[in-house]
Amino acid sequence: MNTPETGAARERILLEDALAPSRRGFADRVRDLLGVPQPDEEAWEQVEEALISADLGAELAIEVCDRARARTDVGPQKALQLELLALFARREATAWPRIPGPGIPAVILVVGVNGTGKTTSIAKLAWRFKSLGAKVLLAAGDTFRAAAIEQLTTWADRIEVPVVAHAAGADPSAVVFDAVDAAKARGMDVVIVDTAGRLHTKANLMEELAKIRRTITKRLPEAQPEVLFVLDATTGQNGLIQAKAFHASSGLTAIALTKMDSSSKGGVAFAIERNMGVPVLYVGVGEKIDDLRDFDPNAFVAALFAVDGRASPATGSAALD
Repeated sequence: MNTPETGAARERILLEDALAPSRRGFADRVRDLLGVPQPDEEAWEQVEEALISADLGAELAIEVCDRARARTDVGPQKALQLELLALFARREATAWPRIPGPGIPAVILVVGVNGTGKTTSIAKLAWRFKSLGAKVLLAAGDTFRAAAIEQLTTWADRIEVPVVAHAAGADPSAVVFDAVDAAKARGMDVVIVDTAGRLHTKANLMEELAKIRRTITKRLPEAQPEVLFVLDATTGQNGLIQAKAFHASSGLTAIALTKMDSSSKGGVAFAIERNMGVPVLYVGVGEKIDDLRDFDPNAFVAALFAVDGRASPATGSAALD
């Protein structure tokens, strides 16, 4: 029988497996360096270098190590884990996405650069919501690429959710207008909007996103659109630059990290949350439709420091509470 406990254990194992590249990248090295009661100056400098290599960023790596070194309540490795955990943004107790009110669908704008896995993440997110009993509608707002419309439509057929799409080159705001209308008419719970895979340096595309938001407000004044940024974890610090630019123009409310299973740069999760205060809510750990997982900071840190790929109860998330 699948109990909450066994489900949580499976989630932990999946996360640990996905983080194997990051663990090999710095956690194994850090464990060796801090496996003594009082690491010397050289050991802590090597810890800083390991964190920088994992794309935590130089300034943040130094700050974390300084805080960990100053702690006397726990051992050096545990101190480092706790200071890394403290970097994550505060999680709200309210559900995500925000539900504006009875009979009013939640709206999620999904943004990001082409190649990050944005459209696939939309399908995985829609599947998650549908599996929880929500009625989901997709909007093919990336009209600049015919392939994007085709890809989203194919995914919608595969997971059996409706999609509103216009021809390639159509006004994205018109697509969103029709999608919101359809969602209200059909009693949908969630509308997920794909947007153009815009480069964060393209002002005209950023303005298009602002226009989409105005369209939503005009058609659905009660809406409180969420803006989910999809970030390829393999891009490291460059991804942080992208995220900052999108946040400045779009007001991000959540982040999904993709390709965590093929990246050794897991430190970018810490850097993004500390620098922006926007929570990472989802993490992609594979190619399957159900491989977009809830992001748990506690489990994330524990998985990074798992021994031999498995965190025992003594070193797992419970030890970081």
